[in-house]
Amino acid sequence: MSKSIAYVTAFLIGAAALPAWAQTAPADPNNAEATQRDVNQQNRIDQGLKDGQLSTGEAAHLENGEAHIDQMESNADKNGSMSAAERARINAAQNRESKAIVRDDNNNIKGNPNSASSKRMQADVQRDANQQRRIENGERTGSLTPREAGKLERGQARDNRQQTHDGRKGYLTAQNQRHIQKAENHQSQRIDDKKHNGVVTQ
Repeated sequence: MSKSIAYVTAFLIGAAALPAWAQTAPADPNNAEATQRDVNQQNRIDQGLKDGQLSTGEAAHLENGEAHIDQMESNADKNGSMSAAERARINAAQNRESKAIVRDDNNNIKGNPNSASSKRMQADVQRDANQQRRIENGERTGSLTPREAGKLERGQARDNRQQTHDGRKGYLTAQNQRHIQKAENHQSQRIDDKKHNGVVTQ
């Protein structure tokens, strides 16, 4: 047996002997697609703030819709997979949120993108989008199981509800933002921990 054939044979035997937790397979695409839409909608809210089409208060209200969707995704992932009925309900909720974003973008209420309050909300919404993107990446690569992704979506829902609560009066104070950032830092660590804990989609 040639050396090259021996090396290939040894590699294949070694790979087959790897424990199941070390072998990664793509997760349910429905989960990743739903999360990708969360990313897109958060980016649309952020863009609305940046171009002055959305006020801080409007963005806070829209974050409540995002929290509702995240909680639905969390509930759907509890059993390890998203059913067709659950996917349809989530898609309908995302459609309603999309229409709400369009409505608020095109009404007569405008925001000041250069105000301190808007800048704070812009930073928080962009971080929401970034953390959703990290969850979506984990779902696509298999480094996050559906159950893990569901737990992380529950954390996203909490953060979004906090933004809704703190921005409900139409502005975010520096103290509000520090509170939100603390929660987002905890969520970021949870995402990192679950993506690197050795538990992957089979």
